[in-house]
Amino acid sequence: MTGDAGQPSGEVVVELERLCVEVAAEASRFIRDERPDRVRVAQTKSTETDVVTLMDTASERLIHERLLAARPDDGILGEEGADVAGSSGLTWVVDPIDGTVNYLYDIPAYAVSIAVVTGDVSVAGGWTVVAGAVADPSRRVVHHARRGGGSWTVAEGEGPDSRTGRALHVSDETLLARTLLATGFGYAAETRARQAEVMTRVLPAVRDIRRIGSAALDLVRVAEGTVDAYAEAGLNPWDLAAGWLLVEEAGGVVTGTGRHPGKELTVAAPPSLVDEVKALFVG
Repeated sequence: MTGDAGQPSGEVVVELERLCVEVAAEASRFIRDERPDRVRVAQTKSTETDVVTLMDTASERLIHERLLAARPDDGILGEEGADVAGSSGLTWVVDPIDGTVNYLYDIPAYAVSIAVVTGDVSVAGGWTVVAGAVADPSRRVVHHARRGGGSWTVAEGEGPDSRTGRALHVSDETLLARTLLATGFGYAAETRARQAEVMTRVLPAVRDIRRIGSAALDLVRVAEGTVDAYAEAGLNPWDLAAGWLLVEEAGGVVTGTGRHPGKELTVAAPPSLVDEVKALFVG
């Protein structure tokens, strides 16, 4: 059942959020608890440093099975390419392990990101996030949001309506010079060279930068105010969909070189900082 302009009705959105949380939490437990002592690389993607592990594909398979069992008419778009065409107008955008290199090296900064969107995910600005969740296996929590419902953090295993959930809100910082900025770097050497040039402009203008290694967790940290802002080029829909909604529902702004975040640039920040942060990366 959908409402105006093809958007799901309120009760459906609540159930979609619940499914995001449940499936993200299950996948989170799986990649943490079943992680082998040595994680094997299954293949590389864009470069030799851009890896896919066997656990990525296993996590994606688990997520697909759960989503298709619950919502057989929906589409699925995932980082590892096992996409499913749908007929409902809803598409699940999935990153089974965001921060795979951290996972490979057992650095506790990786996540499972699941979002459900309307519109055409292949078109920049052509889709809208309805609900999403980012599960953090190392912290054993799930961050979640639905359109118009705020952003929240619950303990792994609790539902989105848990009374112990914590509401998220972006930083109240207003000065660029005091801004702690999260960012990330691509895998291709030429991309990194361009990003290094940008950093010569960024570093003198802000308090400091943090490079965590997971776009989903960077966006969560903006939503919860543990970093003030985030900017990075090269993001795909599965990198940013759930985190995008978390930031917006926590009072922040997410944008790009135009109005919409994406490959060219994604910027997430409080309203008071977003234009100045964006200017550092497009100037």
